[in-house]
Amino acid sequence: MESISDNALMLNVRDGKLDHLGLLFERYKKILFGFFYNLSGDPNLSEDLVQSVFERILKYRQGFKGDGEFKLWMFHIARNVNIDHYRKTNKLQKEDIEHWRERIGDKVCNSEEAMGKAEELKILQMAIARLDMEKREVIIFSKIDGLKYKQIGELLNCSEGAVKVKVFRAMQTLKAEYLKIEKAI
Repeated sequence: MESISDNALMLNVRDGKLDHLGLLFERYKKILFGFFYNLSGDPNLSEDLVQSVFERILKYRQGFKGDGEFKLWMFHIARNVNIDHYRKTNKLQKEDIEHWRERIGDKVCNSEEAMGKAEELKILQMAIARLDMEKREVIIFSKIDGLKYKQIGELLNCSEGAVKVKVFRAMQTLKAEYLKIEKAI
């Protein structure tokens, strides 16, 4: 079953072989968890949202035609799950630095180099948390999930060129936020 493509598995799910959804879940649960965790910083919420994605995949399985990549179809659903969650809860995305310091926690490091890297990662996570949802999404899709600009364009319903501009601007904003936090610490 490992050699069956994602699209073939999803087409089987669409056609009633619901046990194949478990294989897709195993392939993508960590990727989706990372996507949601990078957006929210909350592991429990991330797990819940991963479950919601697969519930929607099951619910809307008839909508999968198989002419595009399953991964993109799944991320489209994941974006909608995330948007719906924050609409329902009216949760603000911009949180203060102290709250993020609590979430990230302090890492015990044995060497100065490891401590420096842990501090840089902490600052980067705080800077990402300060970005608006759109900028956070394009950075996560392009730099963390490794999607190509064309794929991101399909997810966001815009051209590849527009995605390049969005990523560039998001990275500029991220850099500015990183430097602000670094200066404040």
